[in-house]
Amino acid sequence: MWTSHCKNYKTHRAARLFPCLRSAEEEQAFWPKVHSILLQTGKATDSSGATDGTSRVMEAIWLYQFRLIVIGDSTVGKSCLIRRFTEGRFAQVSDPTVGVDFFSRLVEIEPGKRIKLQIWDTAGQERFRSITRAYYRNSVGGLLLFDITNRRSFQNVHDWLEEARSHVQPHSIVFLLVGHKCDLEAQRQVTRQEAEKLAGAYGMRYVETSARDAINVEHAFTELTRDIFALVRSGDITIQEGWEGVKSGIVPNVVHSSEEVTKSDRRCLC
Repeated sequence: MWTSHCKNYKTHRAARLFPCLRSAEEEQAFWPKVHSILLQTGKATDSSGATDGTSRVMEAIWLYQFRLIVIGDSTVGKSCLIRRFTEGRFAQVSDPTVGVDFFSRLVEIEPGKRIKLQIWDTAGQERFRSITRAYYRNSVGGLLLFDITNRRSFQNVHDWLEEARSHVQPHSIVFLLVGHKCDLEAQRQVTRQEAEKLAGAYGMRYVETSARDAINVEHAFTELTRDIFALVRSGDITIQEGWEGVKSGIVPNVVHSSEEVTKSDRRCLC
């Protein structure tokens, strides 16, 4: 394989993320075309600009964009979980979210398949709920958090689900139930068994996380992304005009898995 002898970092990344590029020559012809597309869409500047470069080009390439919403009672740790996922850090002191905050990150769910996540961090306080409700309709996925040391936050899961489902119509949201702060096992007020039972009753997966100790944070977001991607691939979720839940990437029909390339034996069209 040409990739095993590649010494150029840019070429190595292209080979890993775009298995349809089967030679160094194809890769060299590929990058100028990608950059041209980015210039047309405003994702990059010309040679005189500051945003040019391989890393910026790579960051701008994604197969789909999924909009996710994170909901749950105040103080369950929504912002801490999101910051751990998007920034890789834990904030010892976190101010309450006022209204809605926005974060984003790319996730590679399969070799060569990157999904851009737009993550909306919502306020849990009742006085901000009218703002939060406006974001349900344009979300395709959501993490519903409760604090395993706070039984009331678990009891309120039903209310959060009902509110989301009443405001998301005519669309639907793929939810993941998250028991947060699992590092505080000695203070647990909600057992894993009853949380799993509740999740099963609503057709959700269940995972326990800790932003402080970075437990299952990556897993939670990645698994939800994979579930949504599977529904998009099967046609159960489709891109719709006027709906922000799912958007197509800026370089469609270029990113393929190694398995797809092997099966089709077609040359890359890039």
